[in-house]
Formats: sequence, structure tokens, C-alpha cells
Amino acid sequence: MKHRFAILICLIAVALIYFLTRNLWFSGAVVIIFLALTTLGVARMDLNWFLKNYTKPPGQEERLVALTFDDGPTPLTPKFLELLNQYGQKATFFCIGKQIEQYPEVFKRTINAGHEIGNHTFSHQTKTGFLSTRAMVSEIEKADVIMEKHAGIKTDLYRPPFGITNPHIARAIQRTGKKSMGWTIRSLDTTGDSETRILNRIIPAVKPGSVILLHDTSEKTYRVLKELLVFLEQENYRSVTLSQLFDFK
Repeated sequence: MKHRFAILICLIAVALIYFLTRNLWFSGAVVIIFLALTTLGVARMDLNWFLKNYTKPPGQEERLVALTFDDGPTPLTPKFLELLNQYGQKATFFCIGKQIEQYPEVFKRTINAGHEIGNHTFSHQTKTGFLSTRAMVSEIEKADVIMEKHAGIKTDLYRPPFGITNPHIARAIQRTGKKSMGWTIRSLDTTGDSETRILNRIIPAVKPGSVILLHDTSEKTYRVLKELLVFLEQENYRSVTLSQLFDFK
């Protein structure tokens, strides 16, 4: 409802400005500013423009962080699991339904290793931001069905593909009873950046309560994780699941 209220306020403001000043250019500028802010709200989950997104727990003082991995499971996921186990760290894996169908044993292994699972839609479509509410509900529910089929679990954690939210996605998240999970540190590990640049993006930003976005999809990220786990251990940080970090009951 927040976005509808904001749109209504904007329209009233434009009408009043035009009525008082008869200045069409100024009224147009107000509309442009509002559209720019709305676009920012679509791309920035932490602004909570369309719905409540969990990005950072309030008042976190313990040296706890949450490592999160999107887009799996993949053939590389077991290597990530072994590395996390080596350092005694837990993580949350946001899984794609199609990937679970392709690698069900890896999915079950992730759960058996004590990590948390989140829903990352069935197909992670590039056109996610343009899907209807009905289509988004289907994407979320199909992933739920596959998780229950292969591991007998259901999760209320959801991460929107690309971190995009809009009115349709917000309604789909609410209708499926999910919590929308964001991050505080976006590694951009799927870009062409070197491991050094990725680490330089992550490590200086780490603080109690940080939620770190990674992907268990490449050897590059695996090597980044190696260095990151060394840093966390040296600085006495412990990675926990998102439910633990946010104290979800």
C-alpha cells in the first residue's frame, strides 16, 4: 500500500503546484523526481519502498555475520560446503527450483550439513521485474513444491532475483507468506572483477550484523570464500544462518 499512497500524494502535489503556479515545467519536474525515486526503490531493497525487506538486524553488537549464497545448487556447491565445514561456519543458500531438480543430492547435502535454505524462485527469470503477481506467486510456489518433494522442507525465507522489488513482487511475497531477505554487502562476484577487487569490496565493509551476498556458482567465488573465511576467523567473526542473525522464531 505504501507505493499507492506515495503515488496519490505525488498526484495531489502536482495538481496543487500546477493550480497555484500554472507552471507545467515545474509540475513535470515533480513527476520526474518521483519516478526517479520509485526506480531507486525498485533496485534498493534496503529502502523498503514496496514492502518490508530484511537487510540488517537492528542493534547487532555480537561479532555475527551471515554468509548467503544465491543461484544454486550447482556442481560446485559441495566444494563450498566442505570449505564452510572446515571453518565451522554456517550459511543460508537461496536455491532455484530448476537447479534443485537438476542437482537434488547436492540440495539435500546442503541441508544435511546444517545450512539454511531460502527460496529464490523456480527459474530466476531475467524478466522477473516485469512478471505479474500471479506469475511471481507461481515462481515462488513451484520452488516450494520442489523443495518439499526432494527434502521434505518448506522455507519462509525468500530472496528476490537481482534484488528487485515492485508492487507485483511485493504482493506475491505477501501472498506466499515469505520474508523478503536482502543484504548489506553485495560482492558482485558474478561480474568480471578479479578476486582481489571482490575481496576489497567485502572485507572493509564487514561489521557485526553484515549480510554478505555471494553465489555458489564459480571457482572464482570459491577462492574468494577461502580468503573471506580466513579473515572472519582472524577477526573472530562467526557466520550464522539468517534466521539466527535476525532471531526469527
